[in-house]
Amino acid sequence: MRLLNHKKPPLVGLDISTSSVKVLELSRSQNQYRVERYAVEPMPQNAVIERAIADIEQVSATVDRAMKRCGTRLKNVAVSVPASQAICKTVRMSAALSESELQTQIEMEAEHHIPYPLNEVNVDFQVAGPAEDNAEEVEVLIAACRKEVVDDYLAVIQTHGYQPVIVDLETYAMENAYALLAEHMAGGGMEKTVAVYDIGATSMTLNVMHNNRSVYVRSHSFGGRQLTEEIQRRYGLSYEEAGLAKKQGGLPENYQSEVLRPFLEALCQEVMRSLQFFYSSSPFNKVDLILLAGGCAQIPAIEKLLATRVGIPAAIANPFAGMTLASRVKPQVFANEIPSLMVSCGLALRSFDP
Repeated sequence: MRLLNHKKPPLVGLDISTSSVKVLELSRSQNQYRVERYAVEPMPQNAVIERAIADIEQVSATVDRAMKRCGTRLKNVAVSVPASQAICKTVRMSAALSESELQTQIEMEAEHHIPYPLNEVNVDFQVAGPAEDNAEEVEVLIAACRKEVVDDYLAVIQTHGYQPVIVDLETYAMENAYALLAEHMAGGGMEKTVAVYDIGATSMTLNVMHNNRSVYVRSHSFGGRQLTEEIQRRYGLSYEEAGLAKKQGGLPENYQSEVLRPFLEALCQEVMRSLQFFYSSSPFNKVDLILLAGGCAQIPAIEKLLATRVGIPAAIANPFAGMTLASRVKPQVFANEIPSLMVSCGLALRSFDP
């Protein structure tokens, strides 16, 4: 099973998270992408725990509902595993090696970098490009994931007859979608250091991009479930009712000041703390821009508050800005879901890899 991007048949991006399943199908004509179909299906509570599939049957049923709601005819999918479930290393190798020689060398290198027996993991590699300071070397990304983790994803997808063509890493699906954002930045994103925060239900993943390549990834235990559970506790709602109220509104007047504001202040503190971790463990000492993705990025004006508190310009990540929408896709409804579709977008883009 391939773990990174290689040539694929048309497929849909499938993002399985703690709170939901997101499905996205894209098409392309003359370098113009179009959103053909998408769906977001809520995940039953505790079917995915700490980003690991805990109940294959429930997750598989949720994937099937999402695919049916999406209405796609495609059966091939690209799915991703969380960064926390994988091991990634970048190594340097001679640019003169043939593909077979590279493969042999990678197998030898993998034994040094992966803390599991190689027969217990799926390993893949990809040449990232020439080394910046040595034209005779290339940087090679080695990715590995335990087979038991990959097997759970395969079981979830195959149960209802779908075909997993790619098992990608969430980090690189995010990087794939980020490339579309970089196209709209001054200088195409070069000479920029951008912190992309994917803030989901139970975790906040920071993926720092420099010159359009990922240079730092770290997950922190903080997410929107804390807000949902506080709504549930404060107003006597079920978990499902609290989640719905958080998205659709209709909560009492004190919600903004007594529940939402403290959560947002805590989120800003987590962002500042994570940036300090980044600065202290990397050669970088500043970030030019913060981009927000994930379910929490749907909170109105969150980027304005964050920019004020952290002192760095912030915006909502929108890889769909240059895309058109099929007539069946309702623009306003889709716009509300955009922040949570970053990973599924990066996965759907795998259809068009060279």
